Amino acid sequence: MNKNKRKILIVEDEFVNREILKNILLDDFEIIEAEDGETALELLNSGRDDLSLILLDLFLPKLSGLELLNIIQANTALNNIPVIVLTSDKELEVQCLQYGASDFISKPYPDSSIIKARINRVVELFEDRQTIKSTERDALTRLYTREYFYKYVADKDKLNPNVEMDAIAIGIRSFHIIKERFGTSFSDSLLVRFSKRLKKLMPNISGMVCHLEADTFIVYAQHFEDYEKFLEEMSADIYVDKESKTPLKVQMGIYQNVDKNLDIDVRFERAKIALNKLRDSVVKNYFIFDDKLKEKELFEEELLEEFNTAINERQFVVFYQPKFNIQGEAPRLVSAEALVRWKHSQKGLISPGIFIPLFEEKGLIQQLDLYVWKEAASQMKKWQEKYHKHVPVSVNVSRIDLFDPTLVETLQNIVKENGLNTSDLLLEITESACTDNVDVIIDKTNALREAGFKIEIDDFGTGYSSLSMINKLPLDALKIDMIFIRNAFTSENDSKMIKIIIDIASYLKAPTIAEGVETKEQVAVLKELGCDIVQGYYFSKPVPNEEFAAFLTAEK
Repeated sequence: MNKNKRKILIVEDEFVNREILKNILLDDFEIIEAEDGETALELLNSGRDDLSLILLDLFLPKLSGLELLNIIQANTALNNIPVIVLTSDKELEVQCLQYGASDFISKPYPDSSIIKARINRVVELFEDRQTIKSTERDALTRLYTREYFYKYVADKDKLNPNVEMDAIAIGIRSFHIIKERFGTSFSDSLLVRFSKRLKKLMPNISGMVCHLEADTFIVYAQHFEDYEKFLEEMSADIYVDKESKTPLKVQMGIYQNVDKNLDIDVRFERAKIALNKLRDSVVKNYFIFDDKLKEKELFEEELLEEFNTAINERQFVVFYQPKFNIQGEAPRLVSAEALVRWKHSQKGLISPGIFIPLFEEKGLIQQLDLYVWKEAASQMKKWQEKYHKHVPVSVNVSRIDLFDPTLVETLQNIVKENGLNTSDLLLEITESACTDNVDVIIDKTNALREAGFKIEIDDFGTGYSSLSMINKLPLDALKIDMIFIRNAFTSENDSKMIKIIIDIASYLKAPTIAEGVETKEQVAVLKELGCDIVQGYYFSKPVPNEEFAAFLTAEK
C-alpha cells in the first residue's frame, strides 16, 4: 500500500463494475470498496476524513445512493469530500446536483481516459478548495482572514455595484484588562464565542465578517440604521464574568455608504478611525466617520509624509519642565522632563497630543524617541559645561522601544558620546506599557537598571496593572498622573487616591513624583501627604533649553 497515493472510495454493488474502476485507477489511487450503502456509511463514519473522492452508484441495496448522498451532505465532517455519481439515469442528474454531487460518470462506462480526466479534475478542484479553506480562515475564530475578506468584499462590489454598503470596525471594550485578569485561555475563548455570534448575525445585515487582529473585527454589510440593536445582539448573553454576570461591552466605528472608488483598506481604516474615537468613552457605543474625521485623516496623512523631513530639518524641538523636591525648607531643583514639540515649517506649532499617538500607532515613535534621547543628552552636556550643574533629564521610553534588543546598548552609547553617566538619563515608562508580555518588560528594565539607568513609572494608577506586577518591576520612582491631582482638588477635596499611591511607593522604597501641579495649595497638601517631587505650571511650564537655563543659574 502506497501511503502517498490519494484514496478513493468506490461504492458499487456490482463486482464487475468495481473491478473495471479499480483496474483503471489502481496505478494512481489507493482504492477502498463498499458493495452497499450501509457498508459505505460505516466506512465513512469510522473516520475516513482522508478520502479524496467518493465514486457512488445510485442503485444500491440496503441504502440507496441518493439517500447516502443526502446523509453525506448533511454531515459537516463528510460534506467536504467530493462525490462523483455513477449512473445511467440522466433524469436523476439534476437531483444529484441538488444533493451536492460534484460530477457524473455515465454507465456503461466511457473510455478510461475520460474517467481519469473527470476524476483528476474533481480531485484537483477539491484539493484547491481545501487549500483555500485552510488559509482563508483565522485559526482561532474561523472567520475570514483579511486577505480573503478583502477579496470577497471586491467580489461583492462587482456583483452589487449600486447597493449602499457600510464598513464597520468592532472592538471589545477593555479587552486588555480582561486578558490580564482572566488569562489568555479565557480571552481566546471569549473571542471564539463572540466570533460565533457575529457570524450568526451576518445574514440579518447581508454582511460578512473578518477577525482583523486581537479584539478587532471588521464587517462589510448592506447599509442599515439601527446600530444600537446590532450592538445589543452582538453581546447579548455573553458575559465576561459568569459569576457576577458582567456583560461583554462592545464598541463600533462605522463608515457609512462607502465610496467604492476608495481602496478597500482605506474604507476600513476610516471605520477604525471612528472606532478609535471611542477609546476613552464610557458612554458612547458607536461613532460614525464624518467630514471632520476625514479632515483629521488627511491632516494625519500629511504629518506622516512629512515626518522624515521634520527629523532631518530638526523641526522637532525638545522643551524641558523642571522637577522640584518639595521635602525640606525650600523647593530644590532635582531634574527635568524632556517634552517634544513640533515646530512645523508651514503649520506652526503642532500639539504632541496629535502627533505622539499617531506616531505610536504607525510605528514611528521609536525613531522620534531616539531623536529626543540624543537631543536631551547633548543638552545636558552643554549645561554641565556652561553652568557646571548636574541636572538629570527624564526621557520617554515607548513600549516598542522595550522590545528592541539593542535598547540598552543604544542608550549606553548616547550617554558615553556625551560624557554623561547612565544615571543622568532617567527613563520614563508608562504603566500601560507594562500590561502585556510582563516577563519581557521586567527582563528589559532589569537590564537597564544593571547598566545604571534609573526607571520611572509614568501615569501610575491609570494603566490597570496589578500590584504584584509592579512589585516585580525594578523602579526608582512612581509618577502620579495629573488626573489624580485634578480630582484631589475639586469641590470634594479628596486626596485619598494620592495617599494610596504614595503609600505604595513607600512600600516599594521609591519616591513619588506628582505632575500637573498648578497651585501653592496643591504643593502644600502634596508635601504633607509625603510626595517627594512635583512638576507643573506652579513652578514652570515646559520651556526651551535657553529659558531652562534660568533655573540652573538660580540654584546656589
